[in-house]
Amino acid sequence: MERWLGRYSEVCYALLRLVAGFLFACHGAQKLFGALGAEGRQTAPLMLTAGVIEFFGGVLVAIGLAAGWAAFIASGQMAAAYFMAHAPNSFWPILNHGELAVLYCFVFLFIASRGSGRFSVEAMLKRGRP
Repeated sequence: MERWLGRYSEVCYALLRLVAGFLFACHGAQKLFGALGAEGRQTAPLMLTAGVIEFFGGVLVAIGLAAGWAAFIASGQMAAAYFMAHAPNSFWPILNHGELAVLYCFVFLFIASRGSGRFSVEAMLKRGRP
């Protein structure tokens, strides 16, 4: 499979970054703006901070601007969210409903290790194109 898909790895990575960032930003939009069927704005400082990281970090990851740093922060936030909200209920993520937090944590850790990539705003800026 790698022989066939390997030539598309940069495109696949850009799609992964775009989709993960967009979906993460949607979680932040729910917390900050009450969008997408969520309740109103958050007043709890922890949830407000989570909303800011999710929305702005998700946008940065999606467009590929400082994606490595944004993903690293998002990965840490998801690890903290898992251990604060899910792990106390059960050891297994499938039982404590924390599998999405774990998946986001490791996807963002991978993105943090790769950076913005070839198909990103950051790469465009480095090439000197608007």
